[in-house]
Amino acid sequence: MLAPILAVSRHRLALDGNGVVTLVAFMGCPLRCEFCLNDFCHNMDRVPRRVTVQQLIDEVMIDNLYFLATDGGITFGGGEPLLQSRFIESFCQSCDTRWNITLETSLNVPLEHLERVFPHVNNYIIDIKDMNREIYEKYTQLSQNNLLTNLGWLMSKPDISSKVTVRLPHIPSYNAQEDVDRSREILAEMGVVNFDEFNYIVRKK
Repeated sequence: MLAPILAVSRHRLALDGNGVVTLVAFMGCPLRCEFCLNDFCHNMDRVPRRVTVQQLIDEVMIDNLYFLATDGGITFGGGEPLLQSRFIESFCQSCDTRWNITLETSLNVPLEHLERVFPHVNNYIIDIKDMNREIYEKYTQLSQNNLLTNLGWLMSKPDISSKVTVRLPHIPSYNAQEDVDRSREILAEMGVVNFDEFNYIVRKK
């Protein structure tokens, strides 16, 4: 089983999960966001490299002592990591079970992908964009349906709230503070308690 890898970034502290983290970023994403930070991930004709599960474990194993000492581990991002749900499942079944596994995701994939990795993921960082359907679909160029289905399924699980952080961006020309506030209200009603609210910094092209 091979996965298209965009980057493997080591020693990320307090950025993408608990403790010392290695970020594994995958190629591929269903969203087409105007201000995408990793727009290169959409170009599947230019995959930097493909790795097997064992190759990735061998590569990140160098930081095993850091992971164990800081309650850190692996964060899967992208792109959209849930598109590689079988690879993530296999990786988690093979790696040190003491590693903390974090998933950075838009949740905009069929539910079966989330169901597959759920038993292995310790923490979720979810990029919601905006809970207003019109704003979301205008910005991402994709329906909100999968996101809403997956988020509802995830938040229905017992003891999940402390494991979920939702990112709520202020997106220039797309949403305003009242939209962010309304998104926060809706998500709080669903059981979300941890939020990361921030401003997109847009660089002129």
